[in-house]
Formats: sequence, structure tokens, C-alpha cells
Amino acid sequence: MRDDDFIPDEMDFPDEQPGFDPEAGLPDPPHPINWNLLPSLDLEAELLELNRWVDWLRRTYGLAASVIPPLWHRHSELLWELSALHLSWLAAYDPEQHASAPLGWHRDFADARHRLREWVATSGTRLDRDRPTRQTSWPGEDPAEPIEETPIRDRDEDFVAFVIEEVNRRRQAEDAFYAGIDPQTGEVL
Repeated sequence: MRDDDFIPDEMDFPDEQPGFDPEAGLPDPPHPINWNLLPSLDLEAELLELNRWVDWLRRTYGLAASVIPPLWHRHSELLWELSALHLSWLAAYDPEQHASAPLGWHRDFADARHRLREWVATSGTRLDRDRPTRQTSWPGEDPAEPIEETPIRDRDEDFVAFVIEEVNRRRQAEDAFYAGIDPQTGEVL
């Protein structure tokens, strides 16, 4: 078989890949995500993509809830750590990357699993119940609200509700910001 006889399978067509930009003809390169600054539409897309990848990760590596708990999305410390790990994975498995890059990712993954265990222990989230991460009040601040655990009944349902809540919250903040802009000058009122 000659090289020009090779016919790629459907996964090799770049226009069918996530992040494909039809005008540029290439997929978007991986980029760090600042979860605090994402517009509402980007927030939804990035959360859904990260959720797909985290589900793949936990199944592929047989990770326990002490490393990745079901409600990881409700804990910002886990969201940020998993997002960074995902970005590192995307870069390590990029076709242009050096062949040893996946080994580097696995070293980073070992470090990340250690941090994830610490985050999970600190947050208090478990396989069957969850609570918000405890906050320490500094002198002069109001005392932290009491924290109660809640049972986890349906993880996927909770994730969808979380995405809807976060996107709506972000959209309301965007609407409030844009409502305070002078349409004539573009200045914030």
C-alpha cells in the first residue's frame, strides 16, 4: 500500500473535530481557561467539554470518588485542577507534540491525583453526599454560614442544574454590565 492510498477514517477529518474553525481550516489550539472571565455561552460549552473529559478520565483510569467525586463541578478547587489537567492532556496528546509528551502528562497526572485527593478531603464531598467547601472566616469578617451535607441522588441531573444556574448567573451579570453602558459613547455609567 502506498502513502497516497491511505484513506483516513472519519475521526481524521478536522472539520468534524471539536473546536474546528472552518475559516481557518484548523482546530483551535488548546487554551487556558479563566473560569472567572468566561462569557455565559463559552462557560456552558467549556463546562460540557470538561465534564465529558472528566467522565472519560475517571472511567479510563478507574479513579475513585476520593480522587474525582461525582459533584466535582460544585467545588471550584476541583474545577480549576481538573481544567488544568485537561489542558495539559490536550497539549500532551497533540499530534505535533514530541512522542514523550504523554509520559510527562502521566507524571503530572500522578501529582494532580495527590492534589485532587487533598482537595476532596478538604471539600468534604463524597460518593453519596456533598457539602460546600468549608470557608475560614478571617478576623473582622462575618462568620461562615453553617454547612450541611446533602445526599447525591442523580449526578447527571445535578450537573445539568449546575450548568443552567451558572450560565444564568453569568448571563445576568453580563446583562447588568451591558445595561450600564452608554450606547452613544460605550462608556460604563
